[in-house]
Amino acid sequence: MRQKLNLVTLGVNDLKKSLAFYEKGLGWKKSEKSMDDLALFPLGGITLALYPIGELAKDAMLEYHPSSFSGITLSYNAKSVTEVNEILEQVKNLGANIIKPAQKVFWGGYSGYFKDLDGYVFEVAFNPFWELDENDNLKL
Repeated sequence: MRQKLNLVTLGVNDLKKSLAFYEKGLGWKKSEKSMDDLALFPLGGITLALYPIGELAKDAMLEYHPSSFSGITLSYNAKSVTEVNEILEQVKNLGANIIKPAQKVFWGGYSGYFKDLDGYVFEVAFNPFWELDENDNLKL
């Protein structure tokens, strides 16, 4: 298997509300390949998909059981401490739950966490040790 992920799909409770959060709130642009029950957001090499959670569980042949933490976080690498603070304030105003306010962290950076409208955990972090390229991709 190639060392590559192309698509991350989040099962959502209310697609309309989730679309408002990502499109209107965050200003993300949905792909024209999106369909009535599937929203696709190109993220520069990877795509984020939003799909009804019941249908996603059914497709995986599993039962959906919500929990407080799935063991997965999605991370946004900010370009500064200021950007971290601005984004956390923005998502809070959109109805996200700030679960860890932005702060200096043990690894030498600055980060905070929020849960989106469906409880998915996002980290917003500034890492002074990691460089972003001209397309805002991590240079590791």
